[in-house]
Amino acid sequence: MRGRDLNKVDLVKLNAMELLVRTGFEGFTMNKLAKECKISVATLYIYYKDKDDLILQIGMEEGKRMSDIMLENFDPEVSFEEGLRQQWKNRAKCMLENPVSARFLELLRSSSYQEQIFNCIAGNFKPTLGKFMHNAINRGEINPMSLDVYWSVAFAPLYNLIRFHNEKRSIAGQAFVLTDKVLWETFGLVLKALRK
Repeated sequence: MRGRDLNKVDLVKLNAMELLVRTGFEGFTMNKLAKECKISVATLYIYYKDKDDLILQIGMEEGKRMSDIMLENFDPEVSFEEGLRQQWKNRAKCMLENPVSARFLELLRSSSYQEQIFNCIAGNFKPTLGKFMHNAINRGEINPMSLDVYWSVAFAPLYNLIRFHNEKRSIAGQAFVLTDKVLWETFGLVLKALRK
């Protein structure tokens, strides 16, 4: 049996994410992926057991890579404002520089693969951000709240701005490019909403 060619594995990963984002799960097949990669279908089965294995492996690897980017230079001991600002910088950088990966992971979020993939990447992410929130609560910077409420207020506005940027249009259908001014203006409003 042939060994893994890392260049080919990277090619398969990139093409698999792009194909899934473009066609969804319904349109994704191993045959279509092999054609996109200009390799034989048999080659795919050297690397992956089946379609589910391919999606799970790529989802877990990409989720871990993206969560590592989101934690770069992040210290859970800093003030709430400083930590949230770093999270916004990291998340914006991560999603703007990796639009296919971001859309791929969003697709997985509403799939049957969700639990396995997001449990895998929560390992380092969840305790670090949990500690940050607990520190902010203990210092009296924010009120206690559920993770769902916190995420909805803290990050949903950022994710929407990035979606508008990637779609190149605002909610009203007008041309939209995310600028630092818009990003940090929105951040200021989010910070105001979360602070005590």
